[in-house]
Amino acid sequence: MIIQLDMQSELPIYSQLVYQIIEGIASGELQLGEALPSVRNLAADIGVNLHTVNKAYTILKQDGYILVHRQKGVVVNPDGMPKLTDDFLNKQQRELRPIIAEAICRGMSKEELSAVLAQVYDDVKMGHNKE
Repeated sequence: MIIQLDMQSELPIYSQLVYQIIEGIASGELQLGEALPSVRNLAADIGVNLHTVNKAYTILKQDGYILVHRQKGVVVNPDGMPKLTDDFLNKQQRELRPIIAEAICRGMSKEELSAVLAQVYDDVKMGHNKE
């Protein structure tokens, strides 16, 4: 899996790592039980601080996307992905509200926004890179 970081982005690097690993799992590029690089190796490969990778892995572990084995290292959770919960749905709605509000302000119709959402969904599912 190729990690592409945008060092000029307003989005923190650890968040970019979290999102890209989740996207890798969603697209099937990363399989359940597949090993991920160690914190030290990933940090060296992408040129970021160890703490940045550690923070990303901690979030992914807390959310149930990865497991840390003493012997196997970091792996995509072999038991499956986290389930759809009320907390996740609430978080999703909070994150979507400002995006939808901005789309409305810019004159985008519900249908146009739905089409964009469907396209992004398909891109993620098929493993197509953004942009």
